[in-house]
Amino acid sequence: MKRLLVAALMLTALPVMAAEPKIENVKVQRTGDTWRFDVTISHPDTGWDHYADGWRVLDMDGNELGMRVLVHPHVDEQPFTRSLSGVRIPEGTTQVRIQARDLPGGWNSGSVTVNLR
Repeated sequence: MKRLLVAALMLTALPVMAAEPKIENVKVQRTGDTWRFDVTISHPDTGWDHYADGWRVLDMDGNELGMRVLVHPHVDEQPFTRSLSGVRIPEGTTQVRIQARDLPGGWNSGSVTVNLR
């Protein structure tokens, strides 16, 4: 009986596997020497303990070029779009990746590749 109780307690202590934020769409626009990114994300936000809390622009080697922090949950606004302007992209770069993050899960394992025009 004691072993059964310990096993049950261990199972309830395991983290809940929740869906990662999904990047639905990315629009890019060049303005002079910098770029603007409009990123649409969907995520089953439940409140302050579980929500999409950021996204970033990476070069193809994984170097961060810019990051947008999302400072509150979007429980009733799904999907949602947020922008980041003033991102400097190295000369000759033709593609970047967008990666989303959630609390408490951290950065998504995958990313979306975006072609720069």
